[in-house]
Amino acid sequence: MATLAPHQPAEAIPSHWTEGNPDEDSLAHIPGEKGWPLVGNTFKMLADPHGMARRMVEQYGRVYKNRAFGGWNVALIGADANELVLFDREKLFSSEQGWGPILDKLFPRGLMLMDFDHHRADRRALSIAFKPGPMRHYSGALNHGIAKRVEEWGAGRMRFYPAIKELTLDLAADSFIGIPWGPEADTINRAFVDMVQASVAPVRKPLPFTQMKRGVDGRAYLVDYFTQETHRRRAEGGGQDMFSQFATAEYDDGSLMPVDEVVDHMNFLMMAAHDTITSSATSLLWLLAKHPEWQEKLREEVEAVTGGADANGRPRDLAYEDLGKLELTEMAFKEALRFIPPVPSMPRRALRDFEHGGYRIPAGTPVGINIHWTHHSEDYWDEPEKFDPMRFTPEKVKARHKYAWVPFGGGAHMCLGLHFAYMQVKILMAQLLPRYRVELAGGDPDWQAWPIPKPKDGLKIELRAL
Repeated sequence: MATLAPHQPAEAIPSHWTEGNPDEDSLAHIPGEKGWPLVGNTFKMLADPHGMARRMVEQYGRVYKNRAFGGWNVALIGADANELVLFDREKLFSSEQGWGPILDKLFPRGLMLMDFDHHRADRRALSIAFKPGPMRHYSGALNHGIAKRVEEWGAGRMRFYPAIKELTLDLAADSFIGIPWGPEADTINRAFVDMVQASVAPVRKPLPFTQMKRGVDGRAYLVDYFTQETHRRRAEGGGQDMFSQFATAEYDDGSLMPVDEVVDHMNFLMMAAHDTITSSATSLLWLLAKHPEWQEKLREEVEAVTGGADANGRPRDLAYEDLGKLELTEMAFKEALRFIPPVPSMPRRALRDFEHGGYRIPAGTPVGINIHWTHHSEDYWDEPEKFDPMRFTPEKVKARHKYAWVPFGGGAHMCLGLHFAYMQVKILMAQLLPRYRVELAGGDPDWQAWPIPKPKDGLKIELRAL
């Protein structure tokens, strides 16, 4: 019989996140710039983060300091830096202290906000939700939900980003929480969207009528809902959905995960999965609309694997056992993740002094890697601005630096749900491409680069029935 593990609540204001932050003198030996008084380079970064990163690397090199968002940060650029920070052989870097100041008000104690032994124990317990049995269940729910919605879209013009965002939320209610689409799912989705929007709101206190207040209220609602549901599902023995798997997850010693941690992990996972899949599915469809020859290759592959339309003329479901057969589709998705990584940069905080690129970086320094820069560097990619899924043949992957492509992170914090992401996008392509030819309807969109990329016009497309 599983027992409830003792749990110590997190500090209300974790002081260790800011104690020992570096001052200007301690970073004087590192090249870079402090920007304007008070705000530093904050507005420059918000206006064009990728352009600013390119300029800083050209001017200062692959290790540079920058003052923005209220403090100093040292950027570590390139595949070697990605390996140093993500693989973290010597346990130099804290993910909790990197992400915490950004996310903790709304998504505290998520898996990404944990380090070392605590992170490893919770990750092992939660991994049960991504074993073959549950994943097969999710694939059935995804096929059903995606097929229904894609057919409802019908031929004609639409904005893809808000449509796939709504679909992804509804799929999360079904696959993640195990509740049918309807009023209850809508209320949960609204609370969840308020939390996500508040996580990047400029006003960081929950003052009346602010987005942060709506986010904090949304979190309170979801904490109450998931807490009650965790107790209920434990009493009733759980189910096949992801939340039920989390609610009954056990540590290696057979103890159950504390209820408040189950709730925090569920909140965080929905945030991490929803916005990143929405972004990456949109970037893939944008690139396929721009490159109809690749769209046709993927359409042919899907139909060869699924067997084409059924007796009613509808695309057949993509079986769980056939996911691995969509090799070109997977390569195209990987290329879309290279082109527009859904998490363009990742923060950490140095726990001890370390050296990289000829510089000593002191303990306490907030550091960050730039995934987008690495994904577009000619050091690792021929013609990096060209869409070419053939970069991801096994031979080319083997010849490339292992940390030149890191859309899912790496090391101990490699995205736990990456196989779910592949599955959802493959099923989307299997249901969409046999029905419609996808064309751009509003020209090439401008993309909002940060915090999670999205097309500013919502990606205007035209679906033409086949």
